Amino acid sequence: MTINLDQLDEETKKKLQNLTALSQSLEFLTQQKLQIDSSIRETELAIEELEKASTETTVYKNIGGIMVKSNRDKLLDEKKSLKITLEMRSKTIAQKTERTKNSFETLQKSLQNELSNT
Repeated sequence: MTINLDQLDEETKKKLQNLTALSQSLEFLTQQKLQIDSSIRETELAIEELEKASTETTVYKNIGGIMVKSNRDKLLDEKKSLKITLEMRSKTIAQKTERTKNSFETLQKSLQNELSNT
């Protein structure tokens, strides 16, 4: 089915634009979620390794592309705090993705009904 955009009313054109915007938002949110989930896994691995290490073990952390000597317990606390932050961010993005997906599906059905009636 081919749609001639010139024949559509302004409201329908606006809905099509909104549908495109929602689609792009979903793609962006999905990419963001993948990146955050990857960071969570990386942080979990760092926590595991730090927990295995003794308190006397020399550890380093990466700051702006350089390695700096750090205290194991302090670094472990930082990583645990980072993990909590990342998990909250991941949960927020998942909720936003779900809302955006629902809006997309609702608008898509509405447009399909409108276009099938023309």
